[in-house]
Amino acid sequence: QVQLVESGGGLVQAGGALRLSCVVSMNIANFKVMGWYRQTPGRSTREWVATVADGEAADYADAVKDRFTAYRDNAKSALYLQMNSLKPEDTAVYFCAGQTFKNAPRYWGQGTQVTVSS
Repeated sequence: QVQLVESGGGLVQAGGALRLSCVVSMNIANFKVMGWYRQTPGRSTREWVATVADGEAADYADAVKDRFTAYRDNAKSALYLQMNSLKPEDTAVYFCAGQTFKNAPRYWGQGTQVTVSS
């Protein structure tokens, strides 16, 4: 059973930065599409943050564009999310997800909490 494990969350002041990591227990090259999502309390759905497809440029939600950078390191079987200029509205549990191909079911990590204080 493949596992995705996120880390790097924490408490940071507005304007600060964090880098999230997602380590995959198998060869990450098997996941042609990987992404970051986030969920805030009271919301039943996860909000898409960024997608990194193998060999393609990353794609971002408007809310994080120009502040967040998502990238993958296939050699380390890891996905990263560099978050700069954080805002209180970025506070959420952040999840990574992997898909073996586009539109395939997603494998999810357990999430990591990011809290941005004003």
